[in-house]
Amino acid sequence: MSSAPVFAEPEELYDLILDKTKQPGKDYVVVDVRDADYKGGHIPGSVNVHASEMYDKANELIKEYADVPKVYFHCALSQVRGPKSARIYCETMNNLGIQTDQKVRVKILRNGFEGWHAKYRKEEGLIEDYDKSVWEWAIEEEN
Repeated sequence: MSSAPVFAEPEELYDLILDKTKQPGKDYVVVDVRDADYKGGHIPGSVNVHASEMYDKANELIKEYADVPKVYFHCALSQVRGPKSARIYCETMNNLGIQTDQKVRVKILRNGFEGWHAKYRKEEGLIEDYDKSVWEWAIEEEN
């Protein structure tokens, strides 16, 4: 039986992204399940699969990233869409006879992209396709 996904702190993913010996899609993969809210920026190397499509695309994702040891899921806050998508991924792996705790570790990025943005938006290279205008509301709240 596969294990349930666990939460990962942003610092864990931060260290992987900054480690130039690690490659997204090979050593780890970040699955961003946001829909329209994906616009404005994303974690470097992430793949965007809408949460509403996870049931349909789980098999495809598992095949594509079968040899990747760490799979991180997130949405805006990692409270609903991210955890649900990670659970669907784990359940699909289980249905395929793949034990997540042996070969692949499925994780949920704590606080999602909004937490990532709040923590790392000022650090170069930690948000791709960044559009500051999309995030003005978040920046204003911090001031």
